[in-house]
Amino acid sequence: ILDLPGIIEGAKDGKGRGRQVIAVARTCSLIFLVLDVLKPLTHKAVIERELEGFGIRLNKEPPNILFRKKDKGGINMTNTVPLTNLDQDIVRSILSEYRIASADISFRCDATADDLIDVIEGNRVYIPAVYVLNKIDQISIEELDMIYKIPHAVPISAHHEWNFDELLEKMWEYLNLVRIYTKPKGQLPDYSAPVVLKRDKSTIFDFCNSIHKGILKEFAYANVWGSSVKHNPQKVGRDHVLLDEDVVSIVKKK
Repeated sequence: ILDLPGIIEGAKDGKGRGRQVIAVARTCSLIFLVLDVLKPLTHKAVIERELEGFGIRLNKEPPNILFRKKDKGGINMTNTVPLTNLDQDIVRSILSEYRIASADISFRCDATADDLIDVIEGNRVYIPAVYVLNKIDQISIEELDMIYKIPHAVPISAHHEWNFDELLEKMWEYLNLVRIYTKPKGQLPDYSAPVVLKRDKSTIFDFCNSIHKGILKEFAYANVWGSSVKHNPQKVGRDHVLLDEDVVSIVKKK
């Protein structure tokens, strides 16, 4: 967990050592943007603009565009969905700005010019973000109801420690993690120290590798208890996908 200095206007251009601050933010798995609930939208816009200018895309998925430069053959453009923001002329003019004369481009989403530029540049990072709106003790219930309509936002009061539970839940959800508990043979499950995995990399294979690379050499099968199996325990192989709070017992080859 890194507590970064505040990002000011012009940070992306180096003002207030902003480039060093934002460079650290590029390496994070989740960004909390802490805003004053009395003036959230003005500060939100400034911070978003600075992060965007440094190649950080908040709460966005990478555009589904396949792009491959070639030595010759001209521009070959295909699309699997209708394009409402781009046509061949716009694509060619964008590529000419980057001095690209030959490339294969396949659009699998209704992309914008900015999406195409992001793919060509290739140095964008896509990071989930939560807007933490502080000082809710200073606003009315009606204003709080309005605040809840802001996407990706969690209102809190740091002074009174209000709503920290929701903030933790949102953090867990946006980090996209699962907790897997271990069960040594003949013992009760260890609920004190779960193995934490990314939800999209939570197979038995990933679980074993996260504990020790050598486990898979002796791996025979695993017994699993939890929501990822139909009966408890269930014997599974290394490709089985685990879900949050499953319990796993590894059985080694004899």
